[in-house]
Amino acid sequence: MKPSNSPAVSRPLRLLVADDHPVVRAGLVAMLEREADLRVVCQASHGAEAVAGWHAHRPDLGLIDLSMPVLDGFGAIAAIRSSVPSARLVAMTTLGGGEDVYRALQAGVSGYLLKDCGGQELIDCIRKVARGEKHLQPQACASLAERVSSDGLTPREAEVLHWLAGGLGNKAIAHRLGVAEGTVKSHLKALFAKMKVDSRTQAVRLGLQRGLVRLPGEEAATAPR
Repeated sequence: MKPSNSPAVSRPLRLLVADDHPVVRAGLVAMLEREADLRVVCQASHGAEAVAGWHAHRPDLGLIDLSMPVLDGFGAIAAIRSSVPSARLVAMTTLGGGEDVYRALQAGVSGYLLKDCGGQELIDCIRKVARGEKHLQPQACASLAERVSSDGLTPREAEVLHWLAGGLGNKAIAHRLGVAEGTVKSHLKALFAKMKVDSRTQAVRLGLQRGLVRLPGEEAATAPR
């Protein structure tokens, strides 16, 4: 991609880039530093490193992946914003479910991009957020709208869906929750109705698409250690 016509600035925007994949991170850094008004001052390979890097370098903006080890991006964003409420942060991720977008916004991002976005959209997003504006990729907006417009699950229904994704049957779920098996069946009936699905498989598939649940392996990869 050719360098875009960057705006005239007194000094470059100082950026933090956090991503646990070295090749992806290096590609992002190389692309961003082709812009005269952007400068990467800190790189991080996990969320805890991103938080430490933010405090050490005080960048103008952070570009943060949501799926990272040690501390995931949601936790890193929340930690940075809790100590620096004015921090300007952009999530750049493969997670496109409505619940993921919602959680990131709740944590404090001003921008949300999927990793299949174009280079120019990324650069435009960074500049907009640096100016105090917000930018959500259209696909993220659509996912968020779907999440907001749908009837939300209760905390207990969300727990049942979580254990469904883990492959547990009704009896095992009842044991985990400390309730009767009939209660689990009632929760299943309610969440099926809310999600407009007819089976456990459909519920898990839709839950994964919307970011309501994670597969066990994914949770292990992003959980704090």
